[in-house]
Amino acid sequence: MPIPVLGLIQTMTLNEVTLTIAYSTLNDRIRNINYPKSNNEHEVIVLVQNPEEVSYSTEKLQGKLVELKSRGVAKSRNAAIKYASGKYLIFGDDDITFIEKGIADLISYFESHPDCSIILAQTSDESGKLRKVYPSRIHKLSKYNSAKAATYEMMIRIESIRNAGIEFDENFGAGVENYLGDEYIFIADALNKGLKGVYLPIKVAIHPSDSSGSRWGTDKDLKARSAVFTRVFGPLAPIFRALFLIKSQLFKFRKGRVGIINSLRFIIGR
Repeated sequence: MPIPVLGLIQTMTLNEVTLTIAYSTLNDRIRNINYPKSNNEHEVIVLVQNPEEVSYSTEKLQGKLVELKSRGVAKSRNAAIKYASGKYLIFGDDDITFIEKGIADLISYFESHPDCSIILAQTSDESGKLRKVYPSRIHKLSKYNSAKAATYEMMIRIESIRNAGIEFDENFGAGVENYLGDEYIFIADALNKGLKGVYLPIKVAIHPSDSSGSRWGTDKDLKARSAVFTRVFGPLAPIFRALFLIKSQLFKFRKGRVGIINSLRFIIGR
């Protein structure tokens, strides 16, 4: 059983490095991580979800290990925020490959825009094709344009996020029943606290084409998405569920149709 280096992480002070790259993985997938090139201004943290305390190999580990006795990607992201020593933080999974130029461009934007706390960028699949329809221009983030956010497209300014007390809602995200929406909720909570964010049309990562978004229209998917809208918009959630459904069907940005009965259940939140 490897020994987590929590002590080493906790003794580091903020801004010793420019960027923390935090990979979330499981004990049997740690070997799959595709690490970026070594950079003295960057640190790597590998957060391993291992509630069963199973032994695993760290032979290919590059960076610091944080072992979690829990499951759920949101808990892993929160641990990354807690233990990161960089000025900025980007989140990765064990199937992500980061694009170095994209990372450098995001850091450059942060450096020249000190009032910005969150950047969303673009991701392509293995063939180089963008994984979804992205805007072509820079725009400010809002609760009305951030619902398709993915964590590995997000870079954050650690100090402002910590000072505002922003965390990922651990009731959402991969590993729990409401298996999506944790990124959107994180952004919405940050905006509600007065923080600012921006979208940049810059490729920052490569990710396999299959994802939770591919489950669109299933009962589990609709239930999870309904819960996300309730979390973000409260009593106004049915209005925004209806708008989301209309947009998805009219503009066909998601494959497949939901059907009348399931559409009504989704809108009213059942």
